[in-house]
Amino acid sequence: MFELIKKEGNARRGQLTTVHGVIQTPVFMNVGTAAAIKGGISSLDLKELKCQVELCNTYHLHLRPGDDVIYKLGGLHKFMNWNGPILTDSGGFQVFSLAKLRKIKEEGVYFQSHIDGRRIFMGPEESIRIQSHLGSTIAMAFDECVENPAPKSYSKNSCDRTVRWLKRCQTELKRLNSMDETINPRQMLFGINQGCTFDDLRIEHMKTIRDLDCDGYAIGGLAVGEPCDVMYRIIESVEPYMPVDKPRYLMGVGTPSNIIEAVYRGVDFFDCVMPSRNARHATIFTWNGIMHATNAKYELDERPIDPECDCPTCRNFTRAYIRHLFKADEQLAGRLAVQHNLYFYNTLMERIRQALDEGRFGEFRNKYSKLLASKLED
Repeated sequence: MFELIKKEGNARRGQLTTVHGVIQTPVFMNVGTAAAIKGGISSLDLKELKCQVELCNTYHLHLRPGDDVIYKLGGLHKFMNWNGPILTDSGGFQVFSLAKLRKIKEEGVYFQSHIDGRRIFMGPEESIRIQSHLGSTIAMAFDECVENPAPKSYSKNSCDRTVRWLKRCQTELKRLNSMDETINPRQMLFGINQGCTFDDLRIEHMKTIRDLDCDGYAIGGLAVGEPCDVMYRIIESVEPYMPVDKPRYLMGVGTPSNIIEAVYRGVDFFDCVMPSRNARHATIFTWNGIMHATNAKYELDERPIDPECDCPTCRNFTRAYIRHLFKADEQLAGRLAVQHNLYFYNTLMERIRQALDEGRFGEFRNKYSKLLASKLED
């Protein structure tokens, strides 16, 4: 399913063939938490914005409208009118970050909904059944998300539990994929590496789960407040123990610079709410640095957001107009900014792939890793 086309150092150029199409990697997955990109972006818009994969959230869709509702309506692809690949995360992160009260047991997690407080249980089998109902292309294994920092002893126990849960996820998905009524009987499963910021735990855990032969492997539990150099260190520690012939996914990352640096260290898949969330608050990514669109200096600026960009927003609207929309609190401001940021991220991945194809990723990294993290000067 995954073909490694070429490498430049540890950076990888590949493609993953799925039942819903071929994913060119490295790839950024656009985050549509509740089956929609926040900012008024539809699935039809995503095609124009060069999105390859949309990521949707198991926890949120289970609560609203209910995975049983989506199943009755033919699955997530039909529900949101998106015919490309979809990855659903397991819901584990939301259970641990949003739930008002939670109790972890071997069978799973008991928690209260952040919406109405009702009691809910989710374990490996429940998470996989929900994701099967959704019919996503790639399902994520249910794991325990531990706060950083955490005691090493607890982190070790959590890693062991996550392994046991992964085995249960595999058993349940195999059962569901064999059933006639399953929407996507070729649903893939990615396992998740945990271990906080303890290199030895990360390595031990990766060695264990790689032997379970998942369809892909994610590095979880990072980008939660630790310094970037710590995140990069963990990637470098784990990468040598990740299967070469399986896709690698760094969950919840991140800034354009983070992505470039993680590709440099061997990562293939990324996701983050940052491009859409920042855009809705007037923070916009450009090829010459980060723009704050409400700055007074743009009041009479008739240039597009980014003269190097050909997204729908940059083709049709000026900085002055975008600034006005934000100052006037118009919803269109967020939509236009989100369009640009998503297009920028997807174009970033496109240019990374092209640089890898042409053997000049090192040159690309040297030019853009720091530049894209800087403040736009003009």
